[in-house]
Amino acid sequence: MLNLEILIVGGGIGGLTAAIALRRDGHRVTVIEKDPEWAVYGVGIIQQGNVLRAMKELDLLDDYMDAAVGFDFVAVHAPDGTQVAKVPSPRLVEGYPANVGIGRPALHKVLGDRTIAAGADVRLGVTAETIEDDGEGVTVRFSDGSGGRYDIVIGADGVYSDTRQKVMPGAEEPEYTGQAVWRYNLPRPSDLDALHVYNGPTGVGLVPISDELMYMYVTTPEPGNPWYDEDGLAQVMRGKLAATAQPIRELAENITDDQGVVYRPLEAMMLTGAWHKGRAVLLGDAVHATTPHLGQGAGMAIEDSIVLAEELAKADSFEAAFNAYRERRFERCKYIVESSLAICHGQLGKGPAVDNHKATAEMFEVTAQPI
Repeated sequence: MLNLEILIVGGGIGGLTAAIALRRDGHRVTVIEKDPEWAVYGVGIIQQGNVLRAMKELDLLDDYMDAAVGFDFVAVHAPDGTQVAKVPSPRLVEGYPANVGIGRPALHKVLGDRTIAAGADVRLGVTAETIEDDGEGVTVRFSDGSGGRYDIVIGADGVYSDTRQKVMPGAEEPEYTGQAVWRYNLPRPSDLDALHVYNGPTGVGLVPISDELMYMYVTTPEPGNPWYDEDGLAQVMRGKLAATAQPIRELAENITDDQGVVYRPLEAMMLTGAWHKGRAVLLGDAVHATTPHLGQGAGMAIEDSIVLAEELAKADSFEAAFNAYRERRFERCKYIVESSLAICHGQLGKGPAVDNHKATAEMFEVTAQPI
């Protein structure tokens, strides 16, 4: 199916990688993004070998690596700070590291620049007001009063996907886990050579994202899903680290900028039924939102994009392409959602404690498999 007219709703990681993959195949692509500033969190993200492999597939690997910090293992620490394991990561692309840490703005720039260079039409500050599928195509009316006619619509608009709500009313919705994540950028110590994870009721990770910067993520129990005012947020985050290992408490003294704190309640969902309806299909967090405990949320969205483009290229109908896409992705994404959630529940006492060493090693084995 060549030269399709495709609308992608959402200009984040999944939407942009989908645009790049689909433009490579010759489709006409429009991306709409509701944020007129096209902004992302200023903190970082961890990505493993399967993402490097995907970036090579998209011919983005060198630009991506220029913006990232590579490493080949994950160091796991006990709550008192003692290192208890060093989990090696498989290198999936010869000559490149197994994992990277990268700033979200840097990743966004790499993907956004390539999307525009590839010829996609990116429209900011625009949402889809109505999506009407008549069987022959999809008519979309936009929030700026304009409209368009498309062969397919791809919902890549995140965990609270408006596309999902419009085309699949009654589908599963995200559920709050009882836990939240805090993120903050800090100067990178000279000896921070990989992702360092500290276990405990308050989980902590330190991730290098440039020669000068790392980011700290902190998972905490947050019963009742409380709301925190931005004023004083840095002090609250420091307080959450009061019972952690001494090296973490020392780093926490540098958390001083309220606006630099990124706080997000953790929610999860897995769409167990169809991932499409008619000519509209979902990818990424819109269909399988995961908690960050295995660092694979963005990776799954990127893989979705490549697989969806591959299936559209070889199928003789949209229905066949969308069904084959879900068939290839469902078990892998379900594994990530459920395994990440098991770690979360173990930390909260809602389930058995999970050995992070074993869970991380298993995740590397699973994600090393072809997509």
